Amino acid sequence: MNLILVERIDPKKKGLLQRPLWLVFIGKEMPSIEKIWSKYLRRFAVDHWYRFIKQRLHWTLPALGTPHQCERWSNLMPLMTWQLWLAKDIVKEHCLPWQKPQSNLTPGRVAQSMLGHKSRNWNSGTSSQTPWKISRMEIWEKKKQTNPLSSS
Repeated sequence: MNLILVERIDPKKKGLLQRPLWLVFIGKEMPSIEKIWSKYLRRFAVDHWYRFIKQRLHWTLPALGTPHQCERWSNLMPLMTWQLWLAKDIVKEHCLPWQKPQSNLTPGRVAQSMLGHKSRNWNSGTSSQTPWKISRMEIWEKKKQTNPLSSS
């Protein structure tokens, strides 16, 4: 096991060091510091991908019964990610009100845009009507009318 201390100079502040970064390498042969740094930077892409498949593709949601089913479900995650990546050129972006439009869609934005099309009325090309706003009192009154025995 090798413990590596990385001290970097902040490019914005002349001569001042950024916070020290401690890395650990476990292996037979110590690679060059450049290779270790590139592997460290790649870690962020992998971490974001795992978060994406857990939150957006629901990797951990199904309660599968056998290890074989779990393995098959896990094998689908990279395939679904690639499908979303390849669909980015053919999907029309559907932004949420607080999002800025993107020129290069991410797999997450592609998935969001695909879900956004479900709420569209395909015949007229316009959004479907907004749902009615209904109060709790109106729900209670309606429930009382349909089931008079439930009122107490």
